Amino acid sequence: MDKKDIIEIGKSLYKQGLTVGTSGNISIRTDNSILITTTGSILGNLKEEDIVLTDFEGQELENRKASSEKMLHVEIYKQRSDVKAVIHTHPEYLTSFAVCHKALNEPIMSENIIYFEDIPVAEYAMPSSKQLVENTVIFLKNRDVVMMANHGAIAVGKDLTDAFLKMETAEYYAKVTINTQIIGNPRNLSQKDVNDLVNLKNKKL
Repeated sequence: MDKKDIIEIGKSLYKQGLTVGTSGNISIRTDNSILITTTGSILGNLKEEDIVLTDFEGQELENRKASSEKMLHVEIYKQRSDVKAVIHTHPEYLTSFAVCHKALNEPIMSENIIYFEDIPVAEYAMPSSKQLVENTVIFLKNRDVVMMANHGAIAVGKDLTDAFLKMETAEYYAKVTINTQIIGNPRNLSQKDVNDLVNLKNKKL
């Protein structure tokens, strides 16, 4: 993965309506550093100069300012050796649940059980703050997608495509959940159905 991959994922996020304006940030882990989007960059229209190299303490190794959320990315990479890419955006439906401090945990379809089991909401803290990092990373120890209260969502993966697909699927889960609430009387999967899906997921791992 390199800067070109970050640029392409930024375009995909924009096309899918998963990012707006200058909100959000993307990073990848390299052998001994992190490539992350710069502060104020537009994810849907990134250029190579909008991506900066930092070390694992968040110090810029180039003469450009990294995203203000860089320490969240740094801490995730420190906590999760399996994570090679991090995407933070403000998707409309996931952010709506985050604003309501409402986790996505209803067993409404097989995909959300297999991919997520649930998507929790990290307690609110000021953007870019140390407290936001602490509140969020604690959930990412055993989750790959987490909403941040009154803020947005973050997805991690083994590569950029993996993280993107998780964000896209999580947003779809949020949309379907809202639609079922509008239509009314959703029929959740039974506990046996959930257990069978979890077993299927564990067999695939």
